[in-house]
Amino acid sequence: MQQLKNIVLKKNTVVIKIGTNLLADKTKGIDAARIESIAKSVCSLRASGKNVAIVSSGAIGAGVAAIGLKERPRTIPAKQATAAIGQPLLMEAYEKAFRRNRQPIAQILLTKDDFSDRARFVNARNTFAALFEKGVVPVINENDTVAVEEIKLGDNDNLSAMVATLIEAAILIILSDVDGLYTADPSREPDAELLRVVEKITPQIERYAKRTTSELSTGGMSTKIQAAKRCVASGIAVVITNGANPDTIESAVAGNIPGTVFLPADKTLPMRKRWIGFVSHTKGSIVVDDGARFALAKRHKSLLPSGIVEVRGDFRARDIVSILDSAGIELGKGITAYSSAELIRIKGKKSVEIETILHRKAPAEVIHRNDFAPTIEYS
Repeated sequence: MQQLKNIVLKKNTVVIKIGTNLLADKTKGIDAARIESIAKSVCSLRASGKNVAIVSSGAIGAGVAAIGLKERPRTIPAKQATAAIGQPLLMEAYEKAFRRNRQPIAQILLTKDDFSDRARFVNARNTFAALFEKGVVPVINENDTVAVEEIKLGDNDNLSAMVATLIEAAILIILSDVDGLYTADPSREPDAELLRVVEKITPQIERYAKRTTSELSTGGMSTKIQAAKRCVASGIAVVITNGANPDTIESAVAGNIPGTVFLPADKTLPMRKRWIGFVSHTKGSIVVDDGARFALAKRHKSLLPSGIVEVRGDFRARDIVSILDSAGIELGKGITAYSSAELIRIKGKKSVEIETILHRKAPAEVIHRNDFAPTIEYS
């Protein structure tokens, strides 16, 4: 596909996400042969001048096999302990495979705070840039051993999308144990159709991606569609494909379609707005009326207090919040100039009334248009 090939040619960086089911079996442990195959493909891309980052699941799966558990642990302490056991085994397998190809790698473990905090986000970008400059392949995973519920990202599909956005990749290749996105579950409906190209992620596309789970993995096709939504809005192509095929990585980068490709949106946001809309995490939400929805969506205006009908959650000024319409649909995310306590006092009021209500000088805008990032396409 020429369009996919052109996308990859314009940028130099590829992100590859590898699912647990491809890497770890609960009894056999890590699939070293699979990692060897992936390493060869990655090294081939490196030889062609590409920067490559790997987002790898499998730490908990490797830990399950290492200590002989019958199933994936369910509590956070048990998951953290199992990940702590499995992560060095996983990295050992990667290190051996890449050492045979004389390719240095680096381990990077991330949590939600590394993305939601702007300073840490920028620092992470600089770290990746330094590794790429030295010709190193980063191998990334969530830091399961320390990530309590409040700072967990939750799944590596969305982690890979956030990494791809962070480093401004050309393409995210999600390697799974399925061929791509089908119109129905092919194991239950033999007539299900594999979608080769998705130009726009519609509600129908999201309905195709019913949530599925396995014994060792989390998420399913629904989290892959979430990841694709993050990427295409940032100008990044996404391919979901079966990682059992040894040629699939190089085929995708060459512009072929080994599974389902999601094409990037025509209009993309600047990096700061990408961080606000698709990388940062919200601390609360603001519900707006139809007038404010129109002002944000169609006129690209700032959010004023007069358009706010409800404030949800507890947040401070300069936190990221979600903007919802009256039906509960997220319109976008933004940096609020006011705390939730202040917004409760000024919601529905005119901007000229703010100073009298709060007894201080304050901006007229609750969220300035430069601090707002839409997360849906408006009709």
